[in-house]
Amino acid sequence: MAAIEPSRTDISNPAKKKKYSPSLRLWHWLSAAVITGSLLTVLTNSIFTNGHQNAVVIQKELSDQNVSVTTDQARHAAHEIGDKVWAVHTYFGYTLAALLLFRIILEFFQVADQKLIRKIKIAHNHYYVTRKDAELARHELVVKSLYVAFYIVLTIMVVTGLCLAFEDDVPALKAIHAIREVHGFCMYLVIAFIIVHVVGVFLAERKDSKGIVSDMINGGSTD
Repeated sequence: MAAIEPSRTDISNPAKKKKYSPSLRLWHWLSAAVITGSLLTVLTNSIFTNGHQNAVVIQKELSDQNVSVTTDQARHAAHEIGDKVWAVHTYFGYTLAALLLFRIILEFFQVADQKLIRKIKIAHNHYYVTRKDAELARHELVVKSLYVAFYIVLTIMVVTGLCLAFEDDVPALKAIHAIREVHGFCMYLVIAFIIVHVVGVFLAERKDSKGIVSDMINGGSTD
């Protein structure tokens, strides 16, 4: 489990703690909120706005009020309820796309020692070339590789989500049925990453990296 625990130690200077820019911290917490909101809309539609179940409930309740509707009418009403939730999901998707674009641009403007690519290069050099702080370097490579994998999955999920959002306007997109399947699969991968990340942070807080959550709030220690 230690492999998934993020570290406060700066690989380029083990005597110091990592620093996080205000922009990166803002992106981190906004992305966490948006992804959580997006997943909640999926959960809501899966459990509370299930079209078939709601159609049965609508038809029964109206029947109890001496109002007669057909099964198709009840299904249409239930479908409208689900569409409202999916509309919110779509807005979360647009926001997530904007945040992903912001993160990509941010990588070019971060100070040198806070760039993800540079951290990976340093860790790779320490582990495979100089063998300096090899254990710390290996740990950093594993953790940062997980982050890179997350960004790749997030990019695929955003792209496929945008394709689904605009499929009514672009007939060619509607014909590609795999888009929805890939989007759904990526959602499960994102959930898996969130679980791994939260567990890793929890374990890190209980061991050598206590304070890592506060670092992502206040920017990190000046030690």
